[in-house]
Amino acid sequence: MSASASTSELTDGSPEEAAPIELSIVMPCLNEAETLATCIRHARTFLETSGVVGEVIIADNGSTDGSQQIAEEEGARVVHVAEKGYGAALIGGIAAARGTYVAMGDADDSYDFEGLGPYVDELRKGADLVMGNRFRGGIEPGAMPPLHRYLGNPVLSMVGRVFFNAPVKDFHCGLRAFRRDSITALGLRTTGMEFASEMVVKASLTGLDIVEVPTTLRKDGRSRPPHLRSWRDGWRHLRFLMLYSPRWVFFYPGLVLAVLGLVATAVLLAGPVFIGDFGLDVGTMIYSAAVAVVGYQAVLFFLLSKVYALHEGFLPASARFRALEGRLNLENIIVAGVVVFVLGLVWLVVSFVWWGDSDFGPLDPTDSVRRVLPAALSLIIGAQTIMAGVFLSLLRIRVVHPEPEVTTSES
Repeated sequence: MSASASTSELTDGSPEEAAPIELSIVMPCLNEAETLATCIRHARTFLETSGVVGEVIIADNGSTDGSQQIAEEEGARVVHVAEKGYGAALIGGIAAARGTYVAMGDADDSYDFEGLGPYVDELRKGADLVMGNRFRGGIEPGAMPPLHRYLGNPVLSMVGRVFFNAPVKDFHCGLRAFRRDSITALGLRTTGMEFASEMVVKASLTGLDIVEVPTTLRKDGRSRPPHLRSWRDGWRHLRFLMLYSPRWVFFYPGLVLAVLGLVATAVLLAGPVFIGDFGLDVGTMIYSAAVAVVGYQAVLFFLLSKVYALHEGFLPASARFRALEGRLNLENIIVAGVVVFVLGLVWLVVSFVWWGDSDFGPLDPTDSVRRVLPAALSLIIGAQTIMAGVFLSLLRIRVVHPEPEVTTSES
């Protein structure tokens, strides 16, 4: 028995006549002939010994080593996913799953599918997402490279907890289980290794109930190197976490820079500042203004990226931001930008009059910079605000997106 699926986004696509299945165990597969049969047997053993009504699904991503035939011989259901990638394979497998709950894990024999009992117990208690924690359950010697164990996983997990308040200490554990309807509602769409991060991030941001249970990690049974590439995939995960948290990437750093730059510029406007024998004058004032511009630009980037992410469904919207967004219409932003820009023009005119008082002759460079720089700063910030308002209005234009096509067929 086989199935085929083409995916671009995770959607609810159960067969019309859903079997009374509680748990679907989904394994992404790309040339896993060495270990696939072992993983399927462990999964089936769990179902038989626990009494859980379930199925085993192999989401095949184009294997050329006979993995599909092995899966069918072991009694698993095969879903053929044409789009390449770890996330794409899982999206296809989950879309074809019939269970109320779904457990996902790699087909390299590194995870214990016979130990899914605690996962199912937590789901039955009401959890939406149950994550495995390999650091609590145990990591066998050689199962995880030192770079991943002591740097990659701890750092990325810490970033996830700080950025998204995710109650997870092993952010990238590959063995996890979840309520199918809760996770499909998130609209997961990344096709690569970032899929694992996207699931936890969106589950945290939407307030799903997430719990962790101990799980073990053993050395995988393959003779070939794993598909994972440490630095490449680690960077992809970190980049994903950063893109999904514009507050930490743009807003907080930008706000600090803008405030410091504006305060320093205002202080130096009155004259040089001396700290002991160390003096700060117009040179520092120029740098302070530049810092203020960069910081303000970062805050605008936060606003634009947040609105874009909300309108495209990447991020959920808080009530507070929705209220703020409602007040940030094109007219209000342009008015604010014009006011700041006009203030700069007025200051520029005043500076021009001051120059006229000197018969437009040579000026003291220090006094000239101190008088003109605030006008330039106001003109730049005003122009930035106006342009950001126009761009924000473009982001809000409603367009119709075609529904992603997910099909399954069986024989």
